[in-house]
Amino acid sequence: MGSRVVVGVDGSEQALAAVRAAAVAAGRRGVPLHVVHAFIWPYLHVNVGPVDRDMPETGLRHHAEDLLAEAVAEAGKAAPEVAVTTALIDGVAAPVLLAEALGAALLVLGDRGLGGVSGLIVGSVAVHAVAHADCPVLIVRGAEAAGGPVVVGADGSECTMALAAEESTLRRTDLVAVLAWQDSESAARHRLGAYLAGWPERHPGVVLRPELVRGNPKHVLIERSRTAQLVVLGARGRDTFKGLVLGSVSQALVYHSACPVAVVRTPPEAGREQAR
Repeated sequence: MGSRVVVGVDGSEQALAAVRAAAVAAGRRGVPLHVVHAFIWPYLHVNVGPVDRDMPETGLRHHAEDLLAEAVAEAGKAAPEVAVTTALIDGVAAPVLLAEALGAALLVLGDRGLGGVSGLIVGSVAVHAVAHADCPVLIVRGAEAAGGPVVVGADGSECTMALAAEESTLRRTDLVAVLAWQDSESAARHRLGAYLAGWPERHPGVVLRPELVRGNPKHVLIERSRTAQLVVLGARGRDTFKGLVLGSVSQALVYHSACPVAVVRTPPEAGREQAR
């Protein structure tokens, strides 16, 4: 588990929702929360580089500091026991957040991305983060179904299953492992059995409910998200083309899930081990 939970803020309602979720996630893990705002000069809605620290007349830096203070207050309401640190960093949101999240337990973002003062395309930071982050990324969107399970897209990734098991344990709820199939039910059943082999030994205490569902994986998981607290996915499915950094299923859930989505990018070394 990483040393802290990191959340990106831009003053939007989506970012404040992300702060609340990040504070709760940090509290569950017993780690600090680190709140980050990337500060750049807006000019005709185009990113033109860092802001000069010696431009007090703009008032923008003071506004950015106010955004961080608001986020700290919001985190305190959601999880008063969590220690909170902040960082106001000159730079573009996506690379700043990826750097701050190195070694973190979780990077948390609102589903609309950090488009406020930076002029970034809606959602671009979130999409970039789930494709490139060193740690799992939680996209806060929709609503958690009270008492619902954690749903994981069974893709053969131990990293994905490990995060799903951790979230299930922290939330004290069941874990539903879903494998959608379209061609051969028997082949899908065999794959699901192989994916979950040795589960009780690796994750004792987690109540696992395997589900084999006929249908398109995107549609099946979006439907399951309506009654879930959280959906956990790998950034790329097992059959995704190697040149792609984000699979179609994970991208669909990032945009359309009815509840928060956690996306795990398998490290290259782990991917090679699983392929053996």
